[in-house]
Amino acid sequence: MRDFEKISYNQFCKDISKNKDLYDSFKLPIRDSNYTAGYDLFLIDDLEIKPNEIIKIPTGIKAYFEKDEVLLVVVRSSIGFKYNIRLVNQVGVIDADYYNNKDNEGHIFIKIQNEGENTINFKAGEAIAQGIFFKYLTTKSDNILGIERKSDY
Repeated sequence: MRDFEKISYNQFCKDISKNKDLYDSFKLPIRDSNYTAGYDLFLIDDLEIKPNEIIKIPTGIKAYFEKDEVLLVVVRSSIGFKYNIRLVNQVGVIDADYYNNKDNEGHIFIKIQNEGENTINFKAGEAIAQGIFFKYLTTKSDNILGIERKSDY
């Protein structure tokens, strides 16, 4: 099974704010219809991004899913089309063992760049990116390096 959950309030305080009302009020990702693949990721706070500026955005969420799945995070197409905003890494790849890791609980961040000529303002609660779950395959001669992320998963 797979789902999203909020990071702990303690992690929220480290990464975002000590504002408990803000923690209690932000939304978990949702799909906006029965036929959309992506779960919208919402901004926790207002955001202003100037031309050519790059901003790292905390989402306040983590995701758990099957060990043979991956969560891909991409910018919402409407944001890219309207504002010329892109994810710096184009596609974020979240592996199953990122969930509840010892470093940051698996807190998902996104990093965006404004490639347009205008300053763009987004409001808290606005969907800016989306996460899509996929199954993946491995090769017959799969050679794992033996690197293991410390996770409670």
